[in-house]
Amino acid sequence: MLARIRSGDWMTPERLRVYPLILLAFFSLAVLGAVATSQNRMGPNNLPLGSDFSQVWVAGKEVLAGHPEAPFDIVRHAEAQRAEFGPRTGVFGWHYPPYFLAPAALLARLPYLPALALWQFGTLALYVLSILAILRRSGLGRRDILVAALAFPAVIVNLGHGQNGFLTAALLGGGFILLDRRPLIAGAFFALLAYKPQFALTLPLALLIGRHWRALAGAAATFLIMTAASVMTFGVESWRAFFQNLGFTRRILEEGATGFEKIQSVFAAVRLLGGDASAAWFCQGLSTVIALAALVWLLRSAADARVKAAATIGAMLLSTPYSLDYDMMALAPAMALLLSHGLEKGFLPYEKSALGFAYVAPLIARPVAMAFHLPIGILALALFYAATVRHPLGEQKNKRSSKLDGDLPAAAPSRNPGVSDIRFADR
Repeated sequence: MLARIRSGDWMTPERLRVYPLILLAFFSLAVLGAVATSQNRMGPNNLPLGSDFSQVWVAGKEVLAGHPEAPFDIVRHAEAQRAEFGPRTGVFGWHYPPYFLAPAALLARLPYLPALALWQFGTLALYVLSILAILRRSGLGRRDILVAALAFPAVIVNLGHGQNGFLTAALLGGGFILLDRRPLIAGAFFALLAYKPQFALTLPLALLIGRHWRALAGAAATFLIMTAASVMTFGVESWRAFFQNLGFTRRILEEGATGFEKIQSVFAAVRLLGGDASAAWFCQGLSTVIALAALVWLLRSAADARVKAAATIGAMLLSTPYSLDYDMMALAPAMALLLSHGLEKGFLPYEKSALGFAYVAPLIARPVAMAFHLPIGILALALFYAATVRHPLGEQKNKRSSKLDGDLPAAAPSRNPGVSDIRFADR
């Protein structure tokens, strides 16, 4: 069994073709079932369809009513949600900076269900386009890529929550695709991720270490424009309210109001296993330092740009205490980048198994955490990251072995084979 995990041979072409189709069929039936059984915008558990999106839409309504500071007041925001969806509906806190008030206000101009559909399927299309762009020269067929991208379990998690994971994945994928050819645009894409400030530590560091000066300039300019526009549109009071609300956000995290089974971070893993907040913060800080140190080492190596990009996304997810299972959508472009590299140059031992585990993790992370208090999600993220950052060492070892054994490099795959025609060679 260990040998099969090491080689990844258990991921046969037949399984790679059939299992995503099964997942996609199951997820499609789940979405159709949720819509068919909903009544007056409400789904199961007395929550609106696309549950988290409901508070984004309500926040947009508050902005349109002239109160952009209201979403940051949990009491006012809860009252507005219950006034819209009923007194017994669940409520959700607003933890985004004022940047995200702009799309919320635009979407709130539509009725709820059309706004939800536009948001989810519009950003889903952007995500799919980014994955297709990453893998366009991989030799995989477009149909296989499309099915695998849509069947990635984080997709159904994101759809169920009406969250912004598709947009996050699209901006990350698009940014890294354009980083060398259109660095200013890539930087702008990265700056647009400012609605997720918990991810802000890793990307600027990676651009700095990689000496992507034009991308940094594009990101800085876009960030300044966004900030000035938000102040002019929503006022300084919205920013004051955001910073005042950070203490509430921290309490939500430390006390587990969101649910530690939903959060895929080292912090949440320690709390899920019974540790207190102090131990959780210590472990989160230590893991962040280790992840960033490993990333700096990788970025300063001669590793392939795709490997560096995948590792940057992995470090981004590991270095924050607040990353939910729908945020694992960011793994999609990271996996696509590593897959593209592996199909071209071969996979290191255990790399394919790490990719497979990361792919299914969003499907099992929350149920396993709820049933057994085991943080499977963060384990999958850590193994994926370890498989990525060790590339320079693994490639040096393979080069030495090739010189000693006189091995020839594996032949590149044909231009557009199906999944069953691809040879997944180990290196």
